Amino acid sequence: MKISRNLFIAISLVFLLPLGLSGRGFGILFAENYQENREEWNAVKPGKLVIEPPTLICLGFEWYVEGDVNHNAFVEVWYRKKGESSWKKALPLLRIQNEECIDAFSVNWIDYVTPNLFAGSIMDLEPNTEYECKFLMSDPDGVLSKSQRESPKEQIVTVRTRSEPKPFKDGKVYHVYPWAYAGPKEEPYFVNLMQAYYAGGGCTADWWNLHPPRVQPGDTILIHEGVYKEDWTFYGADLWGEGQGAKFSGTYFLTQKGTPEKPIVIKAADGEKVVFDGNGNFNLFNVMAADYHYFEGLIIRNTDVAFWAGQKRIAGCKGLTVKRCRIEDVDKGIHSEWSGSKDFYIADNVFIGRHDQSQIHSWFLKSERTPVLLFPYEKCLSEYAVKLAGEGHVVCHNDIAHFHNGICHATYGVPEGYPAYGHPNVYPVEEVLREDRMFRANDFYNNFIQNIHDNAIEADGTMYNIRVLRNYCIDGAAQALSSQTLYGGPAYYIRNIIYHGSNMGFIKHANHPSGSIYYHNTSIANANVGSGSHYHLRNNLILNWMPGVTVFFVDTYTNYTSSDYNGFRPDPDAEYSFGWNSPPFGILKDYINPREVRQYDTLAEYSQGTGQDEHSILIDYGIFEHVHPPVYPDEITKIFNADDLDFRLKKDSAAVDAACILPNVNDDFTGEAPDLGALEVGLPVPVYGPRY
Repeated sequence: MKISRNLFIAISLVFLLPLGLSGRGFGILFAENYQENREEWNAVKPGKLVIEPPTLICLGFEWYVEGDVNHNAFVEVWYRKKGESSWKKALPLLRIQNEECIDAFSVNWIDYVTPNLFAGSIMDLEPNTEYECKFLMSDPDGVLSKSQRESPKEQIVTVRTRSEPKPFKDGKVYHVYPWAYAGPKEEPYFVNLMQAYYAGGGCTADWWNLHPPRVQPGDTILIHEGVYKEDWTFYGADLWGEGQGAKFSGTYFLTQKGTPEKPIVIKAADGEKVVFDGNGNFNLFNVMAADYHYFEGLIIRNTDVAFWAGQKRIAGCKGLTVKRCRIEDVDKGIHSEWSGSKDFYIADNVFIGRHDQSQIHSWFLKSERTPVLLFPYEKCLSEYAVKLAGEGHVVCHNDIAHFHNGICHATYGVPEGYPAYGHPNVYPVEEVLREDRMFRANDFYNNFIQNIHDNAIEADGTMYNIRVLRNYCIDGAAQALSSQTLYGGPAYYIRNIIYHGSNMGFIKHANHPSGSIYYHNTSIANANVGSGSHYHLRNNLILNWMPGVTVFFVDTYTNYTSSDYNGFRPDPDAEYSFGWNSPPFGILKDYINPREVRQYDTLAEYSQGTGQDEHSILIDYGIFEHVHPPVYPDEITKIFNADDLDFRLKKDSAAVDAACILPNVNDDFTGEAPDLGALEVGLPVPVYGPRY
């Protein structure tokens, strides 16, 4: 039977508003997914399949759909190297369906409703390798498609992973020696970086930018041993044989553009100690206009911002590589909040901040919110090691210590092109998200992060496919892993180790994030997963160490949030051990009404009351080869030595063979089933931090 559109919408309001499809979320759903009858709303209709920018070891995808109001469509994924005959199974794509992300601090600058799509990744692939990827969409209510040619329910695409950036072998080489260098010199040579970079010499003071760039794509500037330190208060320093050719600020403004195949390289000569000292200036390397620049083997110190690579609404670069550098005594290591940033590679570096290295401090002041301070207060002297926005970034194998935050995706605000911040009267309203400014396809893996005020890793502001894999986060005053906010996901947090976290837990959810996935993490800190949508936990080890703290608490707007196959170590003195707040069971999602509060003393009561964690178990510290809980309160502020801890599981422990199979995540398990936590018995421990 046909009904009018207005009558259809009126009836729909009665039936579907209780599901939490409120405000603009309801309008978007019905504007985009209106069908002539209810069967067609529940059926799924495939749309555009998007291949995200590849990284070295991961591929990300988005598959947009219409319909599937009842949220039961499914996309299976397989992959294989090009030329191989057998397919390997990967994780299914995450179903993303108009979840709401709203500012938790009630200032209304974030008001976002996710589109209707699937998104997900294939991970731990080989660099510079071609893969075939197969996707199959299914739905018990049917898959609508007018023709296989228009939008088939099965798609196969071929994608090549990215290669690691390397210098171009056939470019010109320019040498830089310090002013005082008296030995033999290779031609052509210059006395500072700016003379080599710019033709004519990069003279002095207000003449610094007189000359055009000398370097071209593929060229290398080889820096020889010495300390390069500009006295940026000395006008005309070069005239007296002392200057570095920088502007009055002491900043190296680099403006030439390389290419992915031919980057412009600035690196230390092999085996030589090269120091760039900022002499207390604000910014040492400004690369906002310098696409595909490559820095390697440098010591960078004594500056507020080592690399300024982009700024929101102003400018930024693509393809920045920073490898095997030591960046110390800085406020910020690498900074870019430009949404057009793309394909950074930050690897095998050491970042040392300015915070007290003798004990953990916090940025919290004593207040009604925090009447008891666990950690002494310290001003923020070093904000973060790395902060990026954009897509295609890789931040891996870095050693980071003594910052407020470790590695961050920028807390940017709603994606560009979306109706601005929910305030159409403040900024013009655009109708379509900018595809070149989407926050997606970023990898943070195998980093070692220690002594952090706030969060070790932030996926804040991400839209789709951020992969946080195999990081070791130790000694933090707040949560190790943050999603503040997350515009749909998935944000994959897989096989991370967290030790000595605070009573805030190892997970931070704020501004209604949606789409977090926590698989195979080992956390010596409780899990307080609140105020979000559509997150999923599997195969984690969560051990509480602080007295009186709930070991596991969830506050979710969606009843398709899920948790199972985890290992918990509750504290017997806690008021309750497990909590699960959600809309009344049977309601898909609700962003308006208060969630039902559910609290349980035991794992069995919690599982029976919620249907969650039915296969989870209780464990204790004896499952590890050598891990002890920090001693409360004596070791609250202690900086631990990671070499004294061994998170490998004992072969006969309850955590062995207690996990579920997750394709493309634990395919290499060694026993009858995968093990809980970050490390599988019999497999080598990952390398955390630099590989040299």
